[in-house]
Amino acid sequence: MNRVGIVAALASEAHALAPERRALSVGGVFELDDDALLTVSGMGWDAAQAGALRLAEAGATALASFGTAGGLDPALRCGTVLVPSEVAMADEPAVATDPRWREAVRTALPRRCIVSDAPLLTSRVPIGARLDKALAWRESGCAAVDMESAAIARFAAAAAVPFMVLRVVVDTAADELPAAVLAASRGGEVQVGRLVLGLALAPWSIGAVRDLARRFRIACDELSRVAAPDLPARRALTDGRWRQTH
Repeated sequence: MNRVGIVAALASEAHALAPERRALSVGGVFELDDDALLTVSGMGWDAAQAGALRLAEAGATALASFGTAGGLDPALRCGTVLVPSEVAMADEPAVATDPRWREAVRTALPRRCIVSDAPLLTSRVPIGARLDKALAWRESGCAAVDMESAAIARFAAAAAVPFMVLRVVVDTAADELPAAVLAASRGGEVQVGRLVLGLALAPWSIGAVRDLARRFRIACDELSRVAAPDLPARRALTDGRWRQTH
């Protein structure tokens, strides 16, 4: 049986897996009640690879990317659960997620969930403009985008360990990410001071930031509804039994 290691970019995403923990600091490795390992990596490729390495060194023998993503396919709405069949990056071969692990999680999701298993794109830079999202969708064929999953996928492939993604859509293809949010997200974490400065310089974007915050809460609530302790999808994500028949 595998010991699952889960990488979440943000503590607010990871909180769905460990609601009892008030502090989930970036860079730590936390042992969950179901024996899975969790790390909060920070945003971006390098941070995600470092997180995967920490989990492997702590004993993880399967890796999962967990959190939120942005929609590229106009059909996807906020709150859609993503269990992608593969993770792609521009001009590089896609990496498939483990099919049995993915199917075990998908089957265990609540029936009310809107679910997509279409490919996921990982970008090294945020894709926030509507035109950029449309271009990424047309060129990649991927339904959604994040900034970490391909890094974890590459690490898992190099280590020859199973890999899985469970994410939820925040912003849709029709949503424009405010410049203040993009600027505040540089460096791997959301910098509140930069966000406040950005809003002071562009107060007309306050409404868009408020809307994005509302969508982020919807996505994190959905993560909790599918992956909180003792739920079927959580057990499918963390218990490793899907691997026994390989």
